[in-house]
Amino acid sequence: MAFKRAKITGVGKYLPEYVLTNEELEKYVETNDEWIRSRTGIEERRILKDPDKATSFMATNAAEEALKDANVKADEIDLVIVATVTPDYLFPATAALVQKRIGAKKAFAFDLSAACSGFLFALSTAGSMIESGRIKKALVIGADKMSSIIDFTDRSTCILFGDAAGAVVLEESDQDDGIVDFIQYTEGDENCMLYQPAGGSLNPASEETVKNKQHYIRQDGRSVFKKATEGMADVSLEIMEKNNLDADDVAWLVPHQANLRIIDATARRMGLSKDKVMVNINKYGNTTAATIPLCLDDWKDSLKKGDNIILSAFGGGLTWGAIYLKWSK
Repeated sequence: MAFKRAKITGVGKYLPEYVLTNEELEKYVETNDEWIRSRTGIEERRILKDPDKATSFMATNAAEEALKDANVKADEIDLVIVATVTPDYLFPATAALVQKRIGAKKAFAFDLSAACSGFLFALSTAGSMIESGRIKKALVIGADKMSSIIDFTDRSTCILFGDAAGAVVLEESDQDDGIVDFIQYTEGDENCMLYQPAGGSLNPASEETVKNKQHYIRQDGRSVFKKATEGMADVSLEIMEKNNLDADDVAWLVPHQANLRIIDATARRMGLSKDKVMVNINKYGNTTAATIPLCLDDWKDSLKKGDNIILSAFGGGLTWGAIYLKWSK
């Protein structure tokens, strides 16, 4: 069986219409626009306000846009993976709902939970299946309705997150383009620096868990910031060195959009100038698994065939990693 790489042939996104600005957040918590921008780089974020719509709605819209961009029909897709920490339900999988709605009748589908690293873990998983020859086409989606697990009276979290979905179509390639390499890590977060206390089997939903706001995100911001800065910067440099790349060889860094200071630190470690770094955190905030495909969609007209691109992320778990790919379109 000839070795085949997996290449991105289409990208798409979905952004809710409602824009939550820093100024509006001043009504909920003690903060202001300058304080938020100087510490995070965020100016506004999108919120899915319709209570009847959830992660699958955004994921479906992003998937349909990606399929159109790739000129691929839904019934050609063999696999659908949705990376998310805010599934519509614990089960069935959000990916199964998307598979049904887009008409991907031949595809098997599942969710993947790796927080902000979720899209990278899903992309490498789908890519490996294509490389093996077991499947030919996959749909990889990062989607999160973070507003559903945010306490808007908690300044440490409510200023950071937004809702969105991004998707890519992966297809087999017998050229030297597509996913070249990936490095991924996990360090079990037994100290729960970043987690949702209730809703799982340890603390099932109860009157007490709801009353104590245990279904919202909690994080030790200082510890997570330090770990994320080290993790993203280290793994991004590691994948460059492993593949004998220097800064001049890299066309773009596509970093997870958690904090502008983390992004800047990662670029400096790689030796990249700011004009090689995709940054849209100012417009969308941290959309968890959606940030990297959102960047790819926003910059798709600037990408050139053969561009060396590094994708890098850090998330809860703790999880982090990087993917090196050659752009195919």
